[in-house]
Amino acid sequence: MPPSDSAADRAHAHIRDAIVGGAFAPGTMLSENALAAELGLSRTPVRAALARLRDEGWVRIYAQRGVQVLGLSAREIRESAQLRLALESAGVFHSTEAGREALAAWAEGNIAEQERALRAGDYAAFAEAAMDFHTSFVELAGNTVMSATYARLRDRQRFSLTHHEGTISGDPDQVIADHRTVMAAAVAGDWIRFSELLDAHQRDSYGTGDAHS
Repeated sequence: MPPSDSAADRAHAHIRDAIVGGAFAPGTMLSENALAAELGLSRTPVRAALARLRDEGWVRIYAQRGVQVLGLSAREIRESAQLRLALESAGVFHSTEAGREALAAWAEGNIAEQERALRAGDYAAFAEAAMDFHTSFVELAGNTVMSATYARLRDRQRFSLTHHEGTISGDPDQVIADHRTVMAAAVAGDWIRFSELLDAHQRDSYGTGDAHS
């Protein structure tokens, strides 16, 4: 009998969140038995979840040996950041004045939440607010295909934020200042300036560059 979708989905979400959130670091070996016991499930839905995570590139399965967490390479982090940059810039390019006015009103609360979370040491809350911040630029276009594509990058974005926590938390004033200037360019509809500022911000936060390694 195939595993129930709900059980396999629950196992998938739990393991994926542990990987992208940093609880399971790259290189960690996972055990089907241990995961099943932790989740209160049989091995069948856990095995289905791990197979799905393998197909998504998050783990490597070794027969009779276990499952190794892969995470994202530096190149994958860089390429994901470049795609997010393209989509966010396109969102600003295709925005309307009304959309930008609504964005400006929403942004005050979002940036305040980012700052509060950083200063309180609540990095998980900061990451959620920061991802919403970046998503808001894509949504300016009102393009469902763009928004769906960007949503599929959310786990990669969270992984990048998690694994650069030291860099980002180490200079919260600069992070918030960067976000304010990026937002100002978006609200002004200056998509070229927006793209330049966001690219510089990504390089500072994630160490992305032009290397092709």
